[in-house]
Amino acid sequence: MIHITRKEHFNAAHRMYREEWSAEKNFEVFGKCANPNWHGHNYNLFVTVKGEVTHATGYLIDLKELKTIINEYVIEKLDHKNINKDVDFMAGKMASTELLCIEIFNQLKAPIEAYEGVFLHSVKLYETENNSAEYFGG
Repeated sequence: MIHITRKEHFNAAHRMYREEWSAEKNFEVFGKCANPNWHGHNYNLFVTVKGEVTHATGYLIDLKELKTIINEYVIEKLDHKNINKDVDFMAGKMASTELLCIEIFNQLKAPIEAYEGVFLHSVKLYETENNSAEYFGG
């Protein structure tokens, strides 16, 4: 079994807040991330797939195909967008890095696994240089 990872990048804004809470409660829980004027990140996304190498081609999946899938199902929907307002698969969800990571995994699983013998292993999302979330499905 081989694991292959593709790195992509996107920029997006979000706000951490709960509408049912007061501004004070939101600030108490989320700090400056509750800023009513939003804030943004330069996200780094790592998508890892696994499977067996195809001996005819010498690889698991054509990385151009993997790039196309990631761009179509994730990057085009997130890049230079407001996660809270513009991203269909995040509607009604808190725009945390953890939940965004899970939802990106969910967006990618079916189109990646449409390739015979290729399985989505994990999605790792860096919100900052120091903070990331990783999801393995489940």
